[in-house]
Amino acid sequence: MEITTNAKAKEDLNPPRLNAFTDYRDFLREFYEFRRRQTRTSLRPYSYTTFAAAADIKSPNYLKLIIEGQRNLSPDMARRFAKAMNLSREESDEFVALVDFTQATDPLERNRHLKALSEMRVRQQLKSGEINVITWEKVPSWVTWVLYALTDQKNISFEVEDLFEFMRGKARIEDIRKSLDKLIASGELARHPETGEVVKGRELMAGAEDVPVELVRKLQAELMYLGLESLFQDPAQDREIGTQTLALTEKEFEQLKFELRQFRKRWTKDISVARKHDKGDRIFQLNIQLFPVTRAGRKF
Repeated sequence: MEITTNAKAKEDLNPPRLNAFTDYRDFLREFYEFRRRQTRTSLRPYSYTTFAAAADIKSPNYLKLIIEGQRNLSPDMARRFAKAMNLSREESDEFVALVDFTQATDPLERNRHLKALSEMRVRQQLKSGEINVITWEKVPSWVTWVLYALTDQKNISFEVEDLFEFMRGKARIEDIRKSLDKLIASGELARHPETGEVVKGRELMAGAEDVPVELVRKLQAELMYLGLESLFQDPAQDREIGTQTLALTEKEFEQLKFELRQFRKRWTKDISVARKHDKGDRIFQLNIQLFPVTRAGRKF
């Protein structure tokens, strides 16, 4: 009984963490319930009216309507909500970004907001020390991965301006220069002193163990975002993007996941062997996605 009581007391003392949410309505619900628990023995327990007064809103039920999805938040109102929750300046910016992502309906717009939100959260975690700066430096950006792969492509000039053209302007020149310099300095790429040819040195990300999941997620999101851009920008003959929606048992899901991993490993090995004999024509990005779109059903 004492353990349960202590656990409950600890729960009451810890407010929800904004960076743990991908839907601002869920965060608002958790915040409101936290404040209700925190003040349940007070003469004036926390209420929708209390929140409305703090946000300078006339309607006492406005927060309830927002949480239930019956209303959306404007940028100005999102700032008022952040103020009512006593969020810091950085947290307020994050909350507004989370509102933008949650309320966006166009796929490209949602991905753009998600990318911005992810980058904002990583910057904050770097600043707070949650993510080690040295570890962060070990995690290559998508630009770095493409530059590394370009050593296997025919007729490539590793002058930064030429690389900008090869990469179709999708990366900034300063990012290309920085990534290339880092690859050469680390020994992952090497430039021949006489010919200037750039070749692979050591394996990319060798020795980068225990990379925080946030950084891996950020890189994967960047690469998936490129895939979404390709869907709208590249002709069908230059890409192969298909979708399939399936109802799977847990056993089937695990089997499919295993087969996809084996497929990826086999192709990576085969292509690596082939590139030792001749160069490729272009760099392609292969993304494999398998994820749930529904919850498990309830037994009635």
